[in-house]
Amino acid sequence: MKLIVGLGNPGPRYERTKHNLGFRVIDALHEKTKSSGSELRTRRARSDTTVSLCKSLVVQTAWHGISIILAKPMTYMNNSGEAIAGLINRFEIPLMELCVVYDDVHLDIGTIRIRQKGSDGGQKGMQSIIHHLGTTDFPRLRIGIGKPAGDFVDYVLAEFSEAEEIEIGHTIERAVDAVETFVKDDILTAMNRFNGR
Repeated sequence: MKLIVGLGNPGPRYERTKHNLGFRVIDALHEKTKSSGSELRTRRARSDTTVSLCKSLVVQTAWHGISIILAKPMTYMNNSGEAIAGLINRFEIPLMELCVVYDDVHLDIGTIRIRQKGSDGGQKGMQSIIHHLGTTDFPRLRIGIGKPAGDFVDYVLAEFSEAEEIEIGHTIERAVDAVETFVKDDILTAMNRFNGR
């Protein structure tokens, strides 16, 4: 089983902000898995209905014959680790089967980077996850939002410009393809295929 978690902030105020790219990728993944006709047969359910679990919105489904969980923590970005640690423990997910998707100001808009492990890079959500998991050894997919020219908080909580939104739409599609490769192949194949523009 694989756990794919997108980072963001709950509520309509933050829905289209730069800091919610992780949520948007999870939404796009959910749509893609639904359109593939995948269905997970469990003791409790046979559908991919969204439920609230471990302070997250969670969908259990199957993709390419592999059981997956798609999750959006509802703890707000800076406390993401609490939700992810809960999901890891509840579903007994090995850390190498986890992939965290989030925005990164250190990458240009339109760039994605996949890594097997690494530091938090100053990203508060990742700081929380590393704190709660006690390790940096888990896969992550970073999506570039560009460096802020002014105040950091104002920048990440602002929406993209119209031109940037077009670029981000394509980037989300590539991120979905990268996660799909992670699910059906492995992290190294995803890294080789998708790192860069």
